[in-house]
Amino acid sequence: MIMIMISTDTSAPAKRRTKPSPPENKWLTGARERAYRSRLLEALRAAGERRASGPRAVKEAADSALALTARGQSRWSRAVLLRRCSRFLVRAGGRIRRRKRPRRRPVGPTPGTGQPEEGKKVRDRLRALGRLVPGCENLSTASLLEEAADYVAALEMQVKAMRTLADDLSAAAASGDGRMAEG
Repeated sequence: MIMIMISTDTSAPAKRRTKPSPPENKWLTGARERAYRSRLLEALRAAGERRASGPRAVKEAADSALALTARGQSRWSRAVLLRRCSRFLVRAGGRIRRRKRPRRRPVGPTPGTGQPEEGKKVRDRLRALGRLVPGCENLSTASLLEEAADYVAALEMQVKAMRTLADDLSAAAASGDGRMAEG
């Protein structure tokens, strides 16, 4: 908690006002990172057993491990888990039918002004943000920003954990660990 001392009169005792500390980020805990790391290793091993390799398999393993670590408590984690499960759903005819998005018509300038309407740039950026965060295309601004903040914090933790894992694997390869050659 941050304490701020405010005094207008040198003879009067100082008033203390406390500035509320920002909410704790659940993704910055060591326990959450350890849980993610173990889930990631498990998912990567499972991908190796299925003979899945390459960047796409690593991304899918990392995304699913991240969503499982979030325990489905956020909209983006539920969307990632649902997307992961939908790959295994087969409908009649052996095809998964996906709903096509209607094409949006470009919005022109506001009639009479010759300029784009005020706030259009903000709405466009919010729409783009909604497309970047899984499962958040049709949310209110406040909910979208909250989900995006949680998703970015989770991705930061993911990067940190993956860097640690890469460093550990590099160190193991440099030391001549025989298990590295088997994978």
